[in-house]
Amino acid sequence: MRRSNGGPPLALPAGHAHLWWAVPERFTDPDELARYREALTEDERRKTDRFRFARDRQLCLIARILVRTTLSRYDGVEASNWRFRANRYGRPAIETPASSLRFNLSHTAGLVVCLVSRDREVGVDVEPRSRSGEWLDLASRFFSPREAAGLREVEVSERPRRFLEYWTLKEAYIKARGMGLAIPLADFSFDLPAPRPDAVRIRFAPSLDDDPARWQFGVRELGGHHLVATAVEADAAAPVRITPHEAVGPLL
Repeated sequence: MRRSNGGPPLALPAGHAHLWWAVPERFTDPDELARYREALTEDERRKTDRFRFARDRQLCLIARILVRTTLSRYDGVEASNWRFRANRYGRPAIETPASSLRFNLSHTAGLVVCLVSRDREVGVDVEPRSRSGEWLDLASRFFSPREAAGLREVEVSERPRRFLEYWTLKEAYIKARGMGLAIPLADFSFDLPAPRPDAVRIRFAPSLDDDPARWQFGVRELGGHHLVATAVEADAAAPVRITPHEAVGPLL
């Protein structure tokens, strides 16, 4: 099995992170999908097969293979040779081979995203812009008082997007920390709107042991229908540059 890009490893310099994204429905070739399945471990294949619907199995397969092929773009490793371990909160990381790469994955209907950098923790979350819900009720339950108040001040027509900005940013942060919902969502706040999409500020409650200067956040649209939030450990010398790349087939 050849490496994903078929050429020399891509550079990923300090101060950079790459955001790879793929639309699962665009991968339709049966032979291609069979190769992707072969690249997974037996345990990963079992977990993929547990999904009842074909669209969910497809989404899971493309998500797992995107992680492998993304990592292989930067290190000279066959996509099938990566092995992963989860910490006690369930966050996966590279187990073998040894690598300075750090990654985080998120997926939802219609889009898979993988954020990767070297020697800095990263987190990413994606949500469809069409997601519906009781925004103010959810905000009052899960957001900080500052964020809930900010959402109420937004025009009704703008609340769905603002809610998703808050929500994806929160998910990206707790994933970058590797602790998931062990971090209470109300213990940190984001200042929105931001002066730039890649300059979102965070505030921490005294109970949360972290430094706002440690992190850089951003929100962007991808694929026309999704909102993606990123969290990366900050660079004291200069902002981290996040570059999006669409992953198109064949991935292997």
